[in-house]
Amino acid sequence: MHPSSPSALFSPRAFSAPLWLTNHHAQTLYGALWAPAERPSWQRQRWTTPDDDFIDVDILEGASTAPTLVIFHGLEGSTNSRYVRTLAHSAHQAGWRVVAPNFRGCSGIINRLPRTYHAGDSAEIHWILSHTRSIYAGAPLHAIGVSLGGNMLLKWLGEQRDQACTLLTKAAAVAAPLDLQAVGDHLAQGFNRLYTRHFLATLKQKARDKFNQYPGLFNLAATLKARTLREFDNHFIAPLHGFANVDDYWKRCSSKPWLNQIRVPTLLLSAWDDPFLPDGVLPEQQQCSPDVTRDFQARGGHVGFVSGRFPGQIHWMPQRVMQFFLKRSAG
Repeated sequence: MHPSSPSALFSPRAFSAPLWLTNHHAQTLYGALWAPAERPSWQRQRWTTPDDDFIDVDILEGASTAPTLVIFHGLEGSTNSRYVRTLAHSAHQAGWRVVAPNFRGCSGIINRLPRTYHAGDSAEIHWILSHTRSIYAGAPLHAIGVSLGGNMLLKWLGEQRDQACTLLTKAAAVAAPLDLQAVGDHLAQGFNRLYTRHFLATLKQKARDKFNQYPGLFNLAATLKARTLREFDNHFIAPLHGFANVDDYWKRCSSKPWLNQIRVPTLLLSAWDDPFLPDGVLPEQQQCSPDVTRDFQARGGHVGFVSGRFPGQIHWMPQRVMQFFLKRSAG
């Protein structure tokens, strides 16, 4: 293989955490907050949704026939998240077009409707992918979801089964919280409460903003008192999106039951030491369809995968994903 070909650019070995960053919490926090990451020259567009709301979408253009990669971010992330920026850079480096939507309310501007985004919104995934396909017809379309975005994408893939193959060539999900109840309750324990406090800080501000838009829409006092994701989702996310309560929301929106229905070639990439994922969340092979490739690395934390000498770099994960996308299918 010629060394300058896109496939040769992305051939990572098994992930190896550097000696200065072996701890799984350190991998998670450093990767999210401090690791160096490229800053793509995004072109922002505002797309009107079918229900007359909007999302802000950041784009890196490519040749008319270039493959397109859609990147779905995680809980309280955005296109400014380091993993989104590095994924976009890697894909663009290979000559691909990149479409990176900010979920409703995640671009820094509050959305119009009495709703936000949530972990099981496969209808939103379907609309975004269909709209992207309509704009860039004829070019191969790939999608990756990270963390919460990974759960959303996997749920959509399972629900759509063979129909998803008419839109997507390949897909990937990184560090997806496949069992929302197990993950949500796990984040209420021990050191993980630090992550919960981080999420709740911005989630509660969005709840205040939404209540100012729609006074009386939900119980604001109970929402602001929430100390766990279970409490927050029960008082805010569930009622806004038509769920009976948090247990109904988490059960109906978890993607793990859908893994054996997936028909698009899909990479399921996670770390065994991911602090967000308690034992039993990562699936056995028999829980997945033959079209799902499981890649569970020993280390990496939650969307960390920081490697190399200090100050490190977070290119291993995007390179692994691009390696999967560029690999030719057998037969």
